[in-house]
Amino acid sequence: MEIRLDGAPLSITMRTPGDDFDLVHGFLATEGIVADLESVRTMRYCAGTDADGKQTYNVIDVALADGVARPDLSLERNFYTTSSCGVCGKASIDAIRTRSAYDVTTDPTVVASTVLSGLPDSLRKQQRVFERTGGLHAAGLFTSDGDLLCLREDVGRHNAVDKTIGWALREDKLPLTSCVLMVSGRASFELTQKALMAGIPVLAAVSAPSSLAVELAAESGLTLIGFLRGRTMNVYAGEQRIRVASQ
Repeated sequence: MEIRLDGAPLSITMRTPGDDFDLVHGFLATEGIVADLESVRTMRYCAGTDADGKQTYNVIDVALADGVARPDLSLERNFYTTSSCGVCGKASIDAIRTRSAYDVTTDPTVVASTVLSGLPDSLRKQQRVFERTGGLHAAGLFTSDGDLLCLREDVGRHNAVDKTIGWALREDKLPLTSCVLMVSGRASFELTQKALMAGIPVLAAVSAPSSLAVELAAESGLTLIGFLRGRTMNVYAGEQRIRVASQ
């Protein structure tokens, strides 16, 4: 899918069709282009047809509200992303340490370890497309009590997260204080940054985090959990937010 700003190409991403407007809103938010729903004036499907002239719904054009700064694509990033890596094309590591409008270090959220243990099963039960295909990632947004707020699926981990954050932006719920973002794969640097850009204090993953993700989480005050499987988990940063159940 191609994302355009006022008709000019901004990004191309390989995505699973569905929740496209959530995806674009989330992408704009996690890249620091917009901070709230009012920053987007219009969003619509535009040119994009197949050989038979039918709309493919693979091009979305965004018009930003007056006063919202347009990104200078020539400076720091070529916004081409694949289904597996949302930071491909970044000019440098420094360029992708986007500054968030939200400071999660002040978020007092505490999550019980028993709540965290139940999140992978809760996520899997709601993965309808995964049940049919076995081939999609998922991102779920939960309250600190374990209640599911939103779940989105996509072939790309970063897209699933952008769709989830985009839903929150469209519902005017940013920053996502007192929330937990649960992802079905690895906790990469890009997903850690996206959580921070949305003001999410806790990121949990069923698999491993990257060393750069751990570094960013520790620097930014994010609680980062990996290998969350059943009653076991590894806490890599922000352990003060985890309340361990008494034995």
